Amino acid sequence: MSNEQLMNAISDQKLSPISNIKSLLEKNKSQIANALPAHLNADRMIRLACTEFSKNPSLLSCDQKSLFGAIIQSAQLGLEIGVLGQSYILPFKNGKTGKMECQFIPGYKGLINLARRSGEITSIETHIVYENDEFNMTLGIDTSIIHKPFLEGDRGKPIIVYGVAKFKDGGYQFEWMTINEVNKIRARSKSASSSYSPWNTDYEQMVRKTLIRRMSNYLPMSIEFQNAVQILDATEQGKNAIIEDGIVITTEESSSENKDEMKEFLENKKEK
Repeated sequence: MSNEQLMNAISDQKLSPISNIKSLLEKNKSQIANALPAHLNADRMIRLACTEFSKNPSLLSCDQKSLFGAIIQSAQLGLEIGVLGQSYILPFKNGKTGKMECQFIPGYKGLINLARRSGEITSIETHIVYENDEFNMTLGIDTSIIHKPFLEGDRGKPIIVYGVAKFKDGGYQFEWMTINEVNKIRARSKSASSSYSPWNTDYEQMVRKTLIRRMSNYLPMSIEFQNAVQILDATEQGKNAIIEDGIVITTEESSSENKDEMKEFLENKKEK
């Protein structure tokens, strides 16, 4: 059963209190279970989703199909909602329909988790440098870094974020960005407009995630990591994305008006 069929199957149900949402998800537990990898189970996914709804009441007013779709997307990538920043579900107002809709967003910890699934990466570390830290970076053939965090008081404002991905063959990938560069990306992000956006609630994690997104251009990627990056890019541009048959498909804007067009596209893809 496709994501489109799953969403249609619940389209007539009324979404209101958390108890009704939990009942909705319980009735569709088998579909959630089918989307999850072996290391996760549907009961835990439902509990995590309900916890997010209780923390963010605005999700309760969202279109139920978008809500279910966001949970399915998180399940397909094997990321737990709201746990250590693996993934988020945020409410957005659809400019075309006027409806509130849920949007799945991969988190910092989620990207690291997915990157390591390629089997080629042994570890990824990211660190933020603050103005009172001792920091010395030399770039070139032999790149070197000395970073000693200031531990005797306020570290000051963040100025640089850097990271290193180590490969199983002994190699590594180093990347860095200034906080000004990160904030320019934040300014272009459509998701940052939401008061519940991790840009506003978990800024440091978003700084680290922005760096990992840049690093991803040079990293061996699992299919899940590649899909998460594409979803992240679509979200930051204000577009909607779904995973269908392991492929990320984006639309110009999250809207139920795109439903028939998307369905036709998917059917044509399957025929080919």
